[in-house]
Amino acid sequence: MTSGLWELVLKGVWVTIQLLVCSALLAAAVSFVVGVARTHRLWIVRFLAGLYTEVFRGTSALVMIFWVFFVLPPAFGWQLVPLWAGTLALGLTYGAYGSEIVRGALSAVDPAQKEGGIALSFTPWQRMRLILLPQAVPEMIPPFSNLLIELLKGTALVSIMGMGDLAFSGNLVRLALQESAEIYTYILLIYFAIAFLLTRVMRGLEKRLKAGVGKKPDSKTRAPEPVVVEAVR
Repeated sequence: MTSGLWELVLKGVWVTIQLLVCSALLAAAVSFVVGVARTHRLWIVRFLAGLYTEVFRGTSALVMIFWVFFVLPPAFGWQLVPLWAGTLALGLTYGAYGSEIVRGALSAVDPAQKEGGIALSFTPWQRMRLILLPQAVPEMIPPFSNLLIELLKGTALVSIMGMGDLAFSGNLVRLALQESAEIYTYILLIYFAIAFLLTRVMRGLEKRLKAGVGKKPDSKTRAPEPVVVEAVR
């Protein structure tokens, strides 16, 4: 490929990274808000959070992008730029999946921990911030890592809006060179490199959050010798 075509691909990589970061931040915020709401003591809050989760999990991300970019603007009289339309559609869709991760991790915390917070007269927010989240967040990292990789692959859907992401740029290069195998091999390798980097970052974050949990005893620390009591005859 010529330098001009490589520049087009690199611009597509930059757009994909921008979209990934923005939609991941939105999805993370939605995941925690809706996931915590799924465990709320009020049934109406749990119902609304569950309704949101079921709606966005049960609809296609591709169709959601169509709605946000093509259907809603004429109805409300405004138009989103492709980057923000893709961010909104992907963030809300993948946030629904992430909310189930948050809910499951919070529900997996030992009930005795919650009861201890109640015994200490903690407010619900204090129990969530000081007891539940510190124990639940490390357990969320592996499934969130998988969801982040799925989100990376989902960014290719925005090419239907004519957004110059990696998939769209790769298709333009393919049309220019009339060579499919070589171009799409490069695109696959670029997606793999980004996904591999994300996986390593998430593993490092998981280790950092779990630091100090379940440490092995120091080898220099000797266990006390058993005391032998002789029977008195």
